[in-house]
Amino acid sequence: MSVEAFLVSTGVVALGEMGDKTQLLAMLLAVKFRKPVPIVLGILVATLANHVTAGLVGAWVARALGPDVLRWVIGVSFIAMAGWMLVPDKIDADTAESGRFGVFGTTVIAFFLAEMGDKTQIATVALAARYQDLVAVVAGTTLGMLIADVPAVFIGGKLARRVPMRLVHGIAAAIFAVLGVATLLNVGKLL
Repeated sequence: MSVEAFLVSTGVVALGEMGDKTQLLAMLLAVKFRKPVPIVLGILVATLANHVTAGLVGAWVARALGPDVLRWVIGVSFIAMAGWMLVPDKIDADTAESGRFGVFGTTVIAFFLAEMGDKTQIATVALAARYQDLVAVVAGTTLGMLIADVPAVFIGGKLARRVPMRLVHGIAAAIFAVLGVATLLNVGKLL
């Protein structure tokens, strides 16, 4: 397993998830259900399912495109992600509504759907294509998601009031921009 792929994936997703709609969803579920363990387990299961799928797409993209085209696609994708990080997320209160699936099932369904087409899923595709180490990328992006969302489950709204989300998103955007430029310049194994 590539330590670099794991650490970059973890860091980028942890920073990118701060203030993201799924972090807001974690807070909403925590307030609604007041059962942190099934919520955290639901986040884990949904994230693994979503990120394995996204990672497989990224690995397929890496094989389908030649190295030169792939470098440009990934570089531009990372730069686009940098811009997207600067756009704040909002969540509908209706997203967490469900009584028939229980706390765990509601969390799995809500998180899986919230992540479809989200920054984290797109980042996982790009990271898997860039590093070509599916296990390291999925493990890293999943850990990054848990780093951001598990505290939200336990401390809810207090986290959102104390952490300057604009700064966190700015740092995540800078990391994506550096990864994008480095990829376009073919810096290689440095990033």
